[in-house]
Amino acid sequence: MERNPIIGVTPLWDAERKSVWMLPDYLDGIKAAGGLPVILPLEMAEEDADRIVETCDGFLFTGGQDVGSCPERDKLETLLLSKALQSDKAILGICRGLQFINVFLGGTLWQDLPSQHPSEIVHRQGKPYNAPTHKVVLNGGLRMLLGKDNIEVNTLHHQAIKDLAEDLTLMAVAPDGIIEAARMEDKRFVWGVQWHPEYMFKTDPNSLAIFSCFIRHCK
Repeated sequence: MERNPIIGVTPLWDAERKSVWMLPDYLDGIKAAGGLPVILPLEMAEEDADRIVETCDGFLFTGGQDVGSCPERDKLETLLLSKALQSDKAILGICRGLQFINVFLGGTLWQDLPSQHPSEIVHRQGKPYNAPTHKVVLNGGLRMLLGKDNIEVNTLHHQAIKDLAEDLTLMAVAPDGIIEAARMEDKRFVWGVQWHPEYMFKTDPNSLAIFSCFIRHCK
């Protein structure tokens, strides 16, 4: 019997309460696609990171704080991403996760879209978070996976990719030019999306397909 791939999920951090926490939607999306999610600790020594990378079949880099504003998360994710890339583990980045991968690889960010990149598109929607609010145009791996030229996505961010890292390839862009998805071509699976498929996978086949593609590459 084939075992479900173990997916290490980077934790969310509430500095005010000094509390590690998790949104169940990330875990539910992984489980729906056939993975076994494990919430990772916020702090780990290098030798512990080596054991975790050896144990896990893939990693989900979650959303949350702005890149650069939470030293605890930045330190953890720098260590983890470095080792996961070296071991060619499958990686999926969501929202902050995509932004972090881009910065780690040498790309840059818009620090605040409303002030630095004004647009008619609202990139930070209100509830319900599972409601799509704007279109993205697809190419590359996402277009091949979904078999579509464009899809509707939800959106919950005020930072975004400004300059795409050289090692990343564009997979989706919003009508206002904001990069919405990218991948590393020379790795087993390193994808990042700016939207939140974890909120939409129960009703949106495209979102579930992204999780399922990730889990397949973890096997």
